[in-house]
Amino acid sequence: MGVIDVRGLEALSLELVAHRLGVKAPSLYYHFRQKAELLAEVARLILLDAKAPRNPSTDWKETMIALCVATRHSILQHPNAAPLLLQFFPRHLLIASYDYWVTICPLPMEHRMVLVEGLEKLTFGSALFEAACRARGVEPMPPFDHKELPQLAAALRASHLDGEALFVAAIRRYLDGFLAPEPVAAKPAATRKAPAKRKPAAKKRAAHA
Repeated sequence: MGVIDVRGLEALSLELVAHRLGVKAPSLYYHFRQKAELLAEVARLILLDAKAPRNPSTDWKETMIALCVATRHSILQHPNAAPLLLQFFPRHLLIASYDYWVTICPLPMEHRMVLVEGLEKLTFGSALFEAACRARGVEPMPPFDHKELPQLAAALRASHLDGEALFVAAIRRYLDGFLAPEPVAAKPAATRKAPAKRKPAAKKRAAHA
């Protein structure tokens, strides 16, 4: 990870890692059969370094927010290595952790994968986007003409939140949606039966009979 932090992911080689360790490159194959295994462990280490809540509080929503913020922090500590999380998916690396955090979730079982899907995409999407900006020295919001894009300019002026605060606000709003009571479906209006059509009056032949 130290080599990636300094040299970048594309410049990583087993020779550089071996030199940093003071060994020869072939020695690394004693522990890793191929370079992909080494990179997968780097991705796993990024996730394991997240300072997740040790004792989940009774406030489930705040625990989830703390977990997402800790994961995002850990990824942003190593922006050059962040793309590895797109190559070696977090679910594949730490599937048991997913089970643990789903276990403490108080939502109905049919809502839990929706929760996992949203929190995962919001967290990793935010972290990977900002990591790419840091690695390339690019500002998250490009300069633009405020007169040509007045609505976006007004939204930026109204917001005083930095990147992390915006992320927390987005996670909080997402979780609020799960905790809000579901709207009661309106009952369909009772339909009135159309009056039965009268049969045409019979000819008065019976009266003449």
